Amino acid sequence: MTLNIGVIGAGRIGKVHAENLATRVPGTAVGAIADVVLGSAQEVAARLHIPKVTADYREILRDPAIQAVAICSATDTHSQIIIEAAQAGKHIFCEKPIDFNLDRIDQALAAVEKAGVKLQIGFNRRFDANYARVRQAIASHEIGELHILHIISRDPGPPPVSYIKVSGGIFLDMSIHDFDMARFLTGSDAVEVYTVAGVKVDPAIGEAGDVDTAFVVMQFANGATVTIDNSRKAVYGYDQRVEAFGSAGAIATDNLYPNAAIISTAESIRRDLPLNFFMDRYTQSYEAEIRAFVEAVTQNKPIPVSGQDGRVPVVMGLAARKSHLEKRPVKLSEIG
Repeated sequence: MTLNIGVIGAGRIGKVHAENLATRVPGTAVGAIADVVLGSAQEVAARLHIPKVTADYREILRDPAIQAVAICSATDTHSQIIIEAAQAGKHIFCEKPIDFNLDRIDQALAAVEKAGVKLQIGFNRRFDANYARVRQAIASHEIGELHILHIISRDPGPPPVSYIKVSGGIFLDMSIHDFDMARFLTGSDAVEVYTVAGVKVDPAIGEAGDVDTAFVVMQFANGATVTIDNSRKAVYGYDQRVEAFGSAGAIATDNLYPNAAIISTAESIRRDLPLNFFMDRYTQSYEAEIRAFVEAVTQNKPIPVSGQDGRVPVVMGLAARKSHLEKRPVKLSEIG
C-alpha cells in the first residue's frame, strides 16, 4: 500500500518532512503541498516532483486521493486544521504544539476520536537513538530506581523577537520538547512544577513578555525529581544532554559533533563545536518519526506519540509559566 500524503506548510520543518516522505520513507508519495506563501510551496514541489501545489490547504483536504496530511504550518493554525482534516477523514501528523489553549486542544482531539482517524504529534526527540537508550536503561532498571533526571537544552541563539511574540513563550515553544522528553524518559507524569527564570540573553525578549533563561524542577508521580535547564543562547552551539541517576548507577548522553577528531597541542586539547542546531542534530529522528507515522497508518499499528502526549506537555508548560509568574510551586492539577 502506498500512502498518499499532503504536506501543509512549506517552511523549514515542512521542507524536512516533505523531503523525508518523498525520498527516504518507503511506501509513501507526497501528492500535494500547500503554503500561504505559494512560492515556498512551488519551490519544494519543483525540487521533489510533487504534482499538486496550492495556497489553500483545504484543497488538499478535499482531494479524495490524499489519505493523510502532515501539518507543518504556523502553530496558531494547528488545532483548526486537525479538526478539518479529521472531518475530511484524513490521518494526521501534526507538529507540536497542537495549540496553546487547552479547550482548543480538546476540541481537536475530540474531532479525531469522532472521525476514527490516527493522530501523531511531532515530538521527534523520542526517536533519537541516544534518548531511546536512556529510556531503555530507566525502563529496564539497568540503573536501578530512578532518582534524578537532568535535561540540558540550550539553543545556539534566540529566534527573532517577532517570532517570540507569537510563539507562546519559552515554556510552550522551546521547553515543551523537554517536558515531553521528561515524560518519555521517566515513563511517568509530573505532579508539581517550580520554575526560576529570567532575562539574561536579550532585554528585547523581556520587553516582549518572555524570558530566555529558565530552570525548572519537577516532582514526578514515580518519585523521581526532574530538572530542566534552558537557555536561548549557548555561544558554543546546540547543547542537548541528559543524565539519569538511579540507585544502581547512571547514564548520560553527550552532544553530537560533526566529527570525532580531537586536536592536541602544547596549549590545549580540544575538538570542534557541536552540531549547530536542531536541523542538523535531529536529522535522523525527523526521518524516524515520520516513518513511524506511515507504518502506524499503513499497518494499523498504535500511534507512538498520541494526541494526549501532545496535550500534557502544554499543561506542563502552562504550569511552568504560572510558577514563574507567581513565584511558587504549581501542581499540574491546578491547570487541568
